[in-house]
Amino acid sequence: MNKGENGEIDPDFVARLAHYLGFDEGRVQHLFEKNYFARNWGKHDYLFRFDKEISHIERGTVLYEKGDSFEVIMGFPKIRRAMVLDPTIKKYFSGLEKVAVEEKMNGYNVRVAKVKGEILAITRSGYICPYTTERAKEKLDLRFFDDFPELVLYGEMLGPDNPYVPKEIYGIESVEFYIFDIREKNSGNPLSISRKRKILEEYSFLQVECFGEFPLQTAAEEIAKVVRKLGEKEHEGVVIKDPEMILAPLKYTSSQSNCSDLRHAFRFYNEAGRDYMLSRIVREGFQTVEWNENEAEFKKRYMQLGESILNPLRESIRSVKDGKRLYEEARIRVKELKTATEFGNYLKRLGIDAIFEEPQPIGNEYLIIIKKVNKSTNDKTQAILEGEFW
Repeated sequence: MNKGENGEIDPDFVARLAHYLGFDEGRVQHLFEKNYFARNWGKHDYLFRFDKEISHIERGTVLYEKGDSFEVIMGFPKIRRAMVLDPTIKKYFSGLEKVAVEEKMNGYNVRVAKVKGEILAITRSGYICPYTTERAKEKLDLRFFDDFPELVLYGEMLGPDNPYVPKEIYGIESVEFYIFDIREKNSGNPLSISRKRKILEEYSFLQVECFGEFPLQTAAEEIAKVVRKLGEKEHEGVVIKDPEMILAPLKYTSSQSNCSDLRHAFRFYNEAGRDYMLSRIVREGFQTVEWNENEAEFKKRYMQLGESILNPLRESIRSVKDGKRLYEEARIRVKELKTATEFGNYLKRLGIDAIFEEPQPIGNEYLIIIKKVNKSTNDKTQAILEGEFW
């Protein structure tokens, strides 16, 4: 299709793509050589993915040929974080009368779109996940994609049968797809919140909770109340939006979400990035000051924070000392066993060492436990216990 005789990218394809993107041909060729712009795998190798943010194009953006041109499904736009609410909201959203506040749910990001007649679930990195694709087809009213072929659903896959971020906190039996944005193909422009919610209601799609629109001057106080309540349920936080979606959103998370992330990070301390850990600890410092916590509240916070760091770290070290291997346990639920096989192959190509246990029939589906081995933390902990330096 777009390869030369020796497997090289066809120069004509490079020229057409360069023209479409507004890049020079040398730059496009460089992107291919560095694998910053690369093919998807197997039967989806006609889809190209950006493995790095390039100019205005987000990482995870997917591009494919359509007729004599191309069609693009833009990646997830970066959402900047408010470390303190009041000054940030007033400064960033100045000129708006109100801001809308929606829940930031804790799952994994998925885009679902119709591509060349096929419904596909695309991960944040731009891969086609076979498991998520099967679940999306089961959960969504597929008439939407016939009625709006130019639109893409952006959402979170949530629930305990989630192989990436399994969570029990939402009361979901298996997995569900909660939508937070609808965006146009090619431009990536989002629909306004009111139009988005109207369309989602028409097709009975699940959508993230909207807590309302708050006047700019009092928004910080109202959002703090919402975040406190979310934190009591160990939910993640909120996304603060321009109702017309012209300005990009901001996000703000609860203390409990920060600590949950830290519990996972310190359990597998040699896999988690240090910036990932540090940023969550710093958030706690800013939040306790902004919320003007008294000594009792502050003590509760630092006890919770310390436990989130030390307890999982101690348990991991003890486990390795006792000769056990550290792994993350997840599970999936599939209609067809071939989906589990495809998903296992998919994880291997991502470099994830996973052990799939025997399928357990549940009704007309199969439940499969997956153990993902965290080799780096296992090996590093064992080496330190045997006398190696940090």
